[in-house]
Amino acid sequence: MGDPALSRRGFLAASAAAGLGMTALSGCGGDSDGGSSGTTTIEWWNISTTEPTRGVWAGLARKFEARNPKVKIKIVQLENDAYKSKMTALTASGKLPDIFHTWGGGVLRQQIDAGLVEDLTDRTKDFADGLLPVAKQPYLFDGQVYGIPFDIGMIGFWYNKALFKKAGISAPPTTWWGFLDAVDKLKSAGVAPVALAGKEKWPGMYYWAYLAMRTAGAEALRKAYDAKDFTDAAFVEAGQHLKELVGRRPFQKGFLGAAYSTPTGQAATVGNGKAAMELMGQWAPVVQADAGKGLGENLGFFPFPAVDGGKGAITEVFGGGGGHALRRGAPQAAVDFLKFFASETTDRELVSKTGVIPVVPAAESALADPNLKAVQTQLKAATGFQLYLDQAYAPAVGQEVNDSVAALIAGSKSPEQVTESITKTAKEEQ
Repeated sequence: MGDPALSRRGFLAASAAAGLGMTALSGCGGDSDGGSSGTTTIEWWNISTTEPTRGVWAGLARKFEARNPKVKIKIVQLENDAYKSKMTALTASGKLPDIFHTWGGGVLRQQIDAGLVEDLTDRTKDFADGLLPVAKQPYLFDGQVYGIPFDIGMIGFWYNKALFKKAGISAPPTTWWGFLDAVDKLKSAGVAPVALAGKEKWPGMYYWAYLAMRTAGAEALRKAYDAKDFTDAAFVEAGQHLKELVGRRPFQKGFLGAAYSTPTGQAATVGNGKAAMELMGQWAPVVQADAGKGLGENLGFFPFPAVDGGKGAITEVFGGGGGHALRRGAPQAAVDFLKFFASETTDRELVSKTGVIPVVPAAESALADPNLKAVQTQLKAATGFQLYLDQAYAPAVGQEVNDSVAALIAGSKSPEQVTESITKTAKEEQ
């Protein structure tokens, strides 16, 4: 992964670009109240800013406090992009929160290499061994455990069955050409085919990543990162397919300025029936209902289509889940909270109330939503798995993927320039 110190300039630059105030960056780390009570305060940073997850998680923190009267949980909840920026600044400062959300992959690896993350192998063995193996993969490094999952899933297309019917689309497309044909039919029917949060670059990255998996294969993405070379013709082809989609003008009006979870953003556009599809993760139904009205029985799910002639299979999935890691030297109370969060009782509550895919096998029976069952079926049948690129790769490389793909979607970069920019950044990380 290279020397973490080499990316310190990138961390600081990202922090400055985000205009961060330091008030939210202070006070990390559990501590006693200094009085006779000996209360330990644990700071828990997460990205659960939408309902019902926000309220459910706050309730779980209170439940843990009731069982552990000498522990207080201080919750810091930030929206996805704001969270990433703040954590970038904290990583550069060398001080992380007691408990923090992580997607694993290269970002967590860099924090580990900087000596900032607790090795949980021995401290969590009594409960972590029983969790779903695929859910634990993003947090395993050199055989050691550095994070505990609470969710696992994949990116796919969430679609409005009523709008598909209106456009004369009888079944979800299984090939890229079929997908483009569906886009054309939806436009002809006066329907915005796809909602996209162009203001937040990570949703657009999903398209290029999946197309790269379909044209080159999931293994090719891993090899390209190891070789620091993304200029293979198959990756250029992925960009060409995305450029062709963009040329059809499939996205909602004003998409370049749209956020993801705001009342006028990507999720609400789909949830309010103003666009037929969005490419998003297993959390999509919950956010659609929180930001908009939600589609209820009109909501469906299908995997990203296959590309004719491509080396990748439709059974190779792109996604990941959420997990929690601890700062190095975190108190035992933080470990106890992870155990509480990974219990069957908690997982059942998370599955039934917040729509996550279970990571505790015994909680699987709590999964009732047919669309989430469809996601789980795809995951179980997966022949390959690729973690989100902006988490699988070192931070600077992941950010360049997001930035370059966003530029392609906006029309300011060519497919070739996307691969060249990612390659250049990857080599600079060496």
